[in-house]
Amino acid sequence: MENVKLDFSIDVLGRATIRSPVPLSKQKDDYIANYVDDEQHIIYDIETGADEQAGTYPESRLLERAGPREKIYFDPPKVRAGLVTCGGLCPGLNDVIRAIVMCLWYRYGVRRIFGFRYGYRGLIPRFNLPLMELTPERVLDIHRKGGTILGSSRGYGEGVEEIVDSLERMNISILFTIGGDGTQKGALRISEEIKKRGLKIAMVGVPKTIDNDLSFVQKSFGFETAVSKAVDAVAAAHVEASNAINGVGIVKVMGRESGFIAAHTALANNDVNYVLIPEVPFELEGENGLLRHLQERLKRRKHAVILVAEGAGQHLMGGSGAVDASGNRKPADIGDFLRERIAAYFKEKQIEINLKYIDPSYIIRGAPANSNDSIYCARLGTNAVHAAMAGKSDLIISLVHNYLVHVPIRMAVSRKNNVHPDGGLWRSVLEATGQPALLKNR
Repeated sequence: MENVKLDFSIDVLGRATIRSPVPLSKQKDDYIANYVDDEQHIIYDIETGADEQAGTYPESRLLERAGPREKIYFDPPKVRAGLVTCGGLCPGLNDVIRAIVMCLWYRYGVRRIFGFRYGYRGLIPRFNLPLMELTPERVLDIHRKGGTILGSSRGYGEGVEEIVDSLERMNISILFTIGGDGTQKGALRISEEIKKRGLKIAMVGVPKTIDNDLSFVQKSFGFETAVSKAVDAVAAAHVEASNAINGVGIVKVMGRESGFIAAHTALANNDVNYVLIPEVPFELEGENGLLRHLQERLKRRKHAVILVAEGAGQHLMGGSGAVDASGNRKPADIGDFLRERIAAYFKEKQIEINLKYIDPSYIIRGAPANSNDSIYCARLGTNAVHAAMAGKSDLIISLVHNYLVHVPIRMAVSRKNNVHPDGGLWRSVLEATGQPALLKNR
């Protein structure tokens, strides 16, 4: 990764000396699932050339495998665990909560599990938000519903002293932070205060970002559900466009800084003619601008579908300059902007068009997870519990090269994950849409 020094070392609270109550095996071929050893790692950088020789790697450059350990740090009957969900809604939040609670309760025998309401606000006394006691009965069916039973909100992760005061008063042993970039940055600040006070509290995150933009995370939960719902919106836009004279359908999807949802939706649907993402600049005017190409497309095929990520084209509007409570940039509305500019362009050309604009963002965010995401959430949640009970801290559970691994939070938030304009994913999008490689005048 450019400008990022790879160091995957995982923090631990102390020696793990307690025999795990999870009944697994250390033997191979005995038909009993095995524990994971701290010496089991995977290589992050798997690219190589035919002439390159195999090298050796220091442990800090290797990713530690996730999974249950034979020896754990925390004594289960004494554990008090907390969960918090932060940021915007995303399919799968309830699935992760359920997986964490069920694993703590049934695999480790932890009986005191608490949900903090509405993000980090739930840990700050002045908001006077009641705790939610979490039991198997409470979480039994929540995975069938969208959203989060704990509620969510942005911000307040900077109130570290108040938050750690609350954790200390409640004698919390483990805090699971389910959230994206802002949430995990807050978790790091909280952990620094915990260390300053000499407390033994494990901070373990589950990466939640519907945009799929956390670094060293192959796929974040909720992403597949988001793509499947976006595909339905694109299908509707295509029907509207293809059944009208010079029909134009515009669909806006999530993606403030990364165009993964837009890219994958276009590939899953094959009805999209132009994909616009934050990573690839484009122009509207000129011989090679979007408007001219759209005009030629309508002349040839009589309809077109444009799929745009919310963070695309900000340079054309000057950007809003606003940020949300988590410090994330709030993009200006590219969907409305495109609708107005396209309508004005064809009106000036005296060309009749029928324009439809669809923004399915909140329908997507509030949907329950599909089966693939539910499976993924279950695995993320249970492995978060295994890591925490082993005394590991300041990490998120991630999928890298199809292995579940521990990634230090500091690495996950070190930069944003983006669609590479010269990479294979974007190349596949260009091949699927047939759009020019660059909608810019040189």
